[in-house]
Amino acid sequence: MPNFIKQASSLILPIIVLVLVPLSIEKNWTIAVDSLSIAGMIPIAGGLILLVGTISTLTRIGKGTLAPWSPTSKLVVGGAYAYTRNPMISSVLCILLGESLIVHSTAIFIWLALFFIINNIYFVFLEEPGLVKRFGSEYVEYKRNVPQWIPRLRPWIPPV
Repeated sequence: MPNFIKQASSLILPIIVLVLVPLSIEKNWTIAVDSLSIAGMIPIAGGLILLVGTISTLTRIGKGTLAPWSPTSKLVVGGAYAYTRNPMISSVLCILLGESLIVHSTAIFIWLALFFIINNIYFVFLEEPGLVKRFGSEYVEYKRNVPQWIPRLRPWIPPV
């Protein structure tokens, strides 16, 4: 499959999580111009920057995508991945938080919490054991040094 098609198909997941699910669970998309809505723009902007940066890192360094059907062929420990093991999910959580604030939506905030719980279970029981199988001691060392969710203050640089 050509790289462009891989990249385009990997955007299906963020579109479902960030657009289709919120549109289906929140019926009132009225945006009030108030401090809560304005504050919601901050996590959306940060989340979008992190999302684009993470996708770029997965492509350049990992030679793959965020999608399980086109995984990276190299372990990615650079960019945002030097601070936390799950920057892609962190970016999605930021965007969902911003969406919930902008439209004052408890439903989207509940979706954010549910999405986090589902992903945490998925990473612990499926993704991380698979990464250990694919990358062995390299991933075990990375996992030992880089936290799953709360970012490090300084990037982790693997030993040479």
